[in-house]
Formats: sequence, structure tokens, C-alpha cells
Amino acid sequence: MSNDEKITRDELEGKFQALQDELQSKVADKKSAIATALTIGGSVVVILAYLLGRRRGRKRRSVVEIRRG
Repeated sequence: MSNDEKITRDELEGKFQALQDELQSKVADKKSAIATALTIGGSVVVILAYLLGRRRGRKRRSVVEIRRG
């Protein structure tokens, strides 16, 4: 490109639009992967909390004996 050629507004807009389209497609691809990872991670946390709570409940459970006399 020499100094005689000027960059037009349409050329700049076209380049920026192409760059924006490329970035949006990459973000859309990553968004689905992140959503899947968060869903799996959330499920693991819920299952782990359930299992740990169940274990703790078994340890602290006491036996109550009722006698009628």
C-alpha cells in the first residue's frame, strides 16, 4: 500500500465487521463448552454434598429406646 491510496470508511467497517463476526463465533463455541462444564461441575457438587451429609448423619445418629413399664 502506498501513500496515495486512502483507506475508506467502507473498508474499515468491513474489516471490523469480519473481526467481530470471527470473535462472536469463537465465543459462541466456548459458551456451550463452559455451560456443559458448569452443569457437570454443579451435579458433582450436589452429589458430593448429599453423600457427605448422609455419612455425617449416620455417624451422629443415636439410638433412642422407649420402655413402657
